[in-house]
Amino acid sequence: MNKTSKRRMSKITQKQLQLRKQLWPNLDEKRLWLRNERDGFTTIPRTMPLISFIMDCLSKNKPISSVYLELWCRAYDECFVTLSNHHEHAKHSGFIGQRAVNTWKERIRILAELGFIDLKAGPSGDISYALIYNPYEVIKRHKESKHLGITEELYNSLVARAITIGADDLE
Repeated sequence: MNKTSKRRMSKITQKQLQLRKQLWPNLDEKRLWLRNERDGFTTIPRTMPLISFIMDCLSKNKPISSVYLELWCRAYDECFVTLSNHHEHAKHSGFIGQRAVNTWKERIRILAELGFIDLKAGPSGDISYALIYNPYEVIKRHKESKHLGITEELYNSLVARAITIGADDLE
């Protein structure tokens, strides 16, 4: 991040903190989960809710966004996840019951078919490792190929939000 961005963020942060103090004057900050003071956080695009919705639209009534988010939250900056416990991944993706792992495997394969991830075989079978691609680029490719799951309205909403937050991945 360059100095101008840091300065701008600092001004935004100061304004937000000032407003928060006005709205919650008696706030005990110990009740907040401040990412710079706690462990267990990851970075996600500010457009992730819209990206998730678009993913689910692309997957033909078989929602995949919870599986993608679970992968994203396990990955570090290398965009790579070891998938050694399928039961745990299924549960953390929101699938429970007898068919949980099968459902999770079906959805993770859909993510791979749509190009959001790439899978490699290993000690846990054909789904042992996942590489996570830039979701903006994957969505852009689907839009360019005229995939029926991405409407003009949805894509334009993503473009507008990306511009608002300064993301240039769709240019």
